[in-house]
Amino acid sequence: MALFSSLTPVFIAIICVLIGVIMKKTNGEKEKRDTKSKHPSRPWVDEDLKDGTDHPLEEEEGEEEWQGLEENVAHVPFTGERYSEAEMIKRSQTFYELLNKRRSVRFLSDEPVPREVIDNVIRTAGTSPSGAHTEPWTFVVVQDPNLKHKIREIVEEEEEINYKKRMGDRWVNDLKRLRTNWIKEYLDTAPYLILIFKQVYGRLPNGKKKTHYYNEISVSIACGILLAALQNAGLYTVTSTPLNCGPQLRVLLQRPANEKLLLLLPVGYPKKDATVPALTRKPLEDIMVVM
Repeated sequence: MALFSSLTPVFIAIICVLIGVIMKKTNGEKEKRDTKSKHPSRPWVDEDLKDGTDHPLEEEEGEEEWQGLEENVAHVPFTGERYSEAEMIKRSQTFYELLNKRRSVRFLSDEPVPREVIDNVIRTAGTSPSGAHTEPWTFVVVQDPNLKHKIREIVEEEEEINYKKRMGDRWVNDLKRLRTNWIKEYLDTAPYLILIFKQVYGRLPNGKKKTHYYNEISVSIACGILLAALQNAGLYTVTSTPLNCGPQLRVLLQRPANEKLLLLLPVGYPKKDATVPALTRKPLEDIMVVM
């Protein structure tokens, strides 16, 4: 009895510790469930916007295979344009002033735009650098009114869900000052819609998958060049990323499974009564660090 009495406090301590561990684990699991139910992890992520560059292609695991690129690409002499310092400063300032006028315009006119201009700005975007020169982009130009309206229906249906359920209160509140919502009239009125798809992989002559290195970064650079080309031509757009619309739009536009929608640009002239938010850009000292 004396031995039992002396061990009783030890047993009680052990039992208390076990109960504490069990309760802590139970509470932790409950908190995780509550967090999951209240705050979904990154609910705005679109599967099409994920970059698969770092993921090896399933069909090509193992031995490295020929990627369809020429083994011996001829190198030719290159001489770039060379300007005086004064001319360089002038040109860089002029180009900055041009691009500084670029604004996201959501009120676009249905006034026709020459098709040749669209061809030229997309040619310009096609000069973009890309990983191993795979050029992993497809620019789909839509001008048919019925097709544009179908695109609008798909986008607005998904965007309403995004605003009400997926994006979360913080994102929706941040957009209120820009007066944006899920109604996208410009998808009907703009004379052209340009949908930019990234090719997450290509196809070799033997039908096997061909790696497209840094496909999302490459296509994003091309999109930046396209925006500059549009501004240079006097055309306007708004960069639209229609979340969770990619699969439906890919089927509608009959694009293959290796293409994922990255960006949708309505392109045209601003309406006469168009407005834009009175925004300012960060000064140079806030965006540049000189070491």
